[in-house]
Amino acid sequence: MKKGLFITFEGADGCGKTTQMQLLAEYLKQQGKDVVLTREPGGKGLGEKVREILLNYNAPVSDRCESFLFLADRAQNIDIIVNPAVSDGKIVLCDRHIDSTIAYQGYGRGLDIERIKMLNNIATNFQKPDLTFVFDIDVETSMKRVGKEKDRMESAGIDFHNRVRQGYLELAKQEPQRIKVLDATKSIEDIHKNVVEIFENINSY
Repeated sequence: MKKGLFITFEGADGCGKTTQMQLLAEYLKQQGKDVVLTREPGGKGLGEKVREILLNYNAPVSDRCESFLFLADRAQNIDIIVNPAVSDGKIVLCDRHIDSTIAYQGYGRGLDIERIKMLNNIATNFQKPDLTFVFDIDVETSMKRVGKEKDRMESAGIDFHNRVRQGYLELAKQEPQRIKVLDATKSIEDIHKNVVEIFENINSY
């Protein structure tokens, strides 16, 4: 049995990554592929409980505590959902993963980036996605798309989200083979075409 693939979708809230993940899933299923969808935080089961705390807890959360909660969710997602599916030859599509923690808690919150990378390695047992899409969009547009009702992370402020955006772009420079940046201001159809082109060009699954 051929090993599966692990593909992640990253970017600011409102960038359209979840829509693009779902569109790629539909495309792959039409090609006869076995696809599994997951997300971080909030993979099925325990992850859903962690997600509720991270996004909706209405009291102060320390930056370090926030990071560890994301990492705990990640370890659960990798061990319980991602690895078993990939081992079975399936394609796993994940809404956010390691790069979110580096961009949001590292570049955004100002925590030590190398330390976060080390903790990511512990949470994932040194595994990385086969391919990562980053949907790049300016902060003003992303906030308009999110709307007035924002969760705890979305309410962090424009300066914070600008740092997050620059973090994603820096990560893409560091790992151009894995991380592909797409212009999220294009139409949904054009972005989907770009996603499919990149997927088809870089692997022979």
